[in-house]
Amino acid sequence: MKIVFATGNLNKLKEINEISKGSGIEFILPGDGFNPVEDGKTFEENSYKKAKEANRVSKMMSLADDSGLCVEALNGAPGLFSARYAGTQQEKIDKILNELEGSTNRKAKFVCVMTLLDENGEILHVSKGECHGEIAQKQSGTNGFGYDPVFIVENTNRTMAEMSEDEKNNISHRGRALTDMLSFLRSMLG
Repeated sequence: MKIVFATGNLNKLKEINEISKGSGIEFILPGDGFNPVEDGKTFEENSYKKAKEANRVSKMMSLADDSGLCVEALNGAPGLFSARYAGTQQEKIDKILNELEGSTNRKAKFVCVMTLLDENGEILHVSKGECHGEIAQKQSGTNGFGYDPVFIVENTNRTMAEMSEDEKNNISHRGRALTDMLSFLRSMLG
């Protein structure tokens, strides 16, 4: 079964196809004309908007995620603006580290909300995943993408970027949300 995944981010597409390997479901890109406006006030709203846009373009069952890094000492920032927090990914990481300089509260969490729409654009299922941890003093590791090099996963002494792909997919916010979504899809397919 093919489901459109509402993204232009090939890293995200690769990651969810890796997590769902063996499920009989393949996620594909929406195609030309996919240009969602992410102006929602919550991860849920943005996830829905992206799924709706992918559905409009493809006329297929569509899955979208909206995710971000929420840092407690920064009142939940970058949150919804994680992808637009600064210019390059390195600048985003540098900005977080600079803003937390001298802070003893480095608690943070990754949040992911996924929305699945049927071919007609109706909501079939919404799932949410969180991964708790803290922001490192300095970046470490070369795996993953985004804020992975500065996010130390709870109950480990390693950043997400220091973990193997399989380790990360088992504990990540996206992995948790997708596991719930795949469970729903399996029950739907019988």
